[in-house]
Amino acid sequence: MAQLIARPTSIQASGNKPKLIDEFIGLVNSKTAQISIARMQSPAGWQEPGQTPEFDEYTVVLRGLLQVETKTGVLTVQAGQAVITSRGEWIRYSTPGPEGAEYIAICVPAFSPGTVHRDSV
Repeated sequence: MAQLIARPTSIQASGNKPKLIDEFIGLVNSKTAQISIARMQSPAGWQEPGQTPEFDEYTVVLRGLLQVETKTGVLTVQAGQAVITSRGEWIRYSTPGPEGAEYIAICVPAFSPGTVHRDSV
């Protein structure tokens, strides 16, 4: 049966600066375990701890620039581009550009604090 998602739920983000996460579909807003879809808005200079998640993440950058650091290098993902990261791969996200970034993140299965495995800070 079709389910209308009337509005997202705002979720607190990790990182050195405040970042807005609006979850439309996922464990918090729709009680969906198979996938999560969220809009992220992060400021210039934002960086989160590294992580080794138990989910694949598909990210589409709508505005600004998202930097994705891996064990093998750094990817710069600009507006209109996308990046895929795989479960079990160490990654660290940041928005070093002057305008920060707005992007859509899709996690399969859904994002969970218990399955992201962030580095100790």
